[in-house]
Amino acid sequence: MPRVRQGHRCFVCGPDNPIGLKVRFRLEDDLCLAEFTPDERHAGYSNVTHGGIVFSLLDDVMANWLWLKGIVCYTAKADIRYRAELPIGAAVRLEGRCLKRKGRLAQMEGRIIRQDSGALVAEATASFMIAP
Repeated sequence: MPRVRQGHRCFVCGPDNPIGLKVRFRLEDDLCLAEFTPDERHAGYSNVTHGGIVFSLLDDVMANWLWLKGIVCYTAKADIRYRAELPIGAAVRLEGRCLKRKGRLAQMEGRIIRQDSGALVAEATASFMIAP
């Protein structure tokens, strides 16, 4: 098997994952941002995006704030609050930011916001362990 660069097979953002979401993250004004529109492959039930997909997006927008700065990290603990359902086909904006860093631990926050209404779909806080 050919060697693949680190992260290129990530389910959320890896360009080499054939079943991945292929989300493209970027940093702007110390905020990690991306856009995503779920389709029928991402459904949980009744035309609603599966909660695991929602959490995966939040986990990655927080982690990518660090990864895009060249900091290798791993999720240590995460808490999510689902605020509203995410209908299939509803475009969202992903936002991630660092709340605090102390030693090898980074406290992060992530949000998913509907682009059409500005409604908050879900938010999360997480601790990320920075690799030595």
